Amino acid sequence: MRILVVEDDPKIASFVVKGLKQSGFAVDQAADGQQGLDLALSTTYDAVVADVMLPKLDGLGLVQRLRAAGGRSPILFLSARATVDDRVRGLQAGGDDYLTKPFAFSELLARVQALIRRATQATEATSLTVGDVNLNLLTREVTRSGERIELQPREFSLLEYLMRHAGRTVTKTMLLEHVWDYCFDPQTNVVDVLVHRLRAKVDPDRRRLHTIRGVGYVFRPA
Repeated sequence: MRILVVEDDPKIASFVVKGLKQSGFAVDQAADGQQGLDLALSTTYDAVVADVMLPKLDGLGLVQRLRAAGGRSPILFLSARATVDDRVRGLQAGGDDYLTKPFAFSELLARVQALIRRATQATEATSLTVGDVNLNLLTREVTRSGERIELQPREFSLLEYLMRHAGRTVTKTMLLEHVWDYCFDPQTNVVDVLVHRLRAKVDPDRRRLHTIRGVGYVFRPA
């Protein structure tokens, strides 16, 4: 899952970006509204976290222009303004949720996860199951045939993306864009390395995670 954070306060931006990365998200960051809009128009994000008060282009203007251009990424506004009118303006501008400062990161994370579930038409789902593999989106626990498997955050993110697209081939470019923090480099082998590590933990009998040579990978029930 790839998130865009648009925040001009360095301390808040660092706090949010670090927390999201530790939770397994790939994160891009912008320090002003115009840069945030440019990124949002050029990259598909699973969610956007944007401050309302931003230089060059405020958060409301950013979202209005993004929606006018057809951008459908769910938006979580951050703001020190906590009145009902402020929240209403944020939602009317095209935002999906509104979180007032100061906030606990755990609440921000829960709201981001809820927006992503809603956007992927899985509002009620708290877990993903493909065959005998179950991934709990709330506790971040993974089991195979009831046996718990310990995964690192990036491994969890890779498995989540594969399971959300179960039965469909996902390319290395798609994985780099949604699991890592940088764009596609045809020379990199980080995807192959992580897939190898994930397969050793989740699919030791090689019946679930299949390599489609020259294309990418597909996750299927065993």
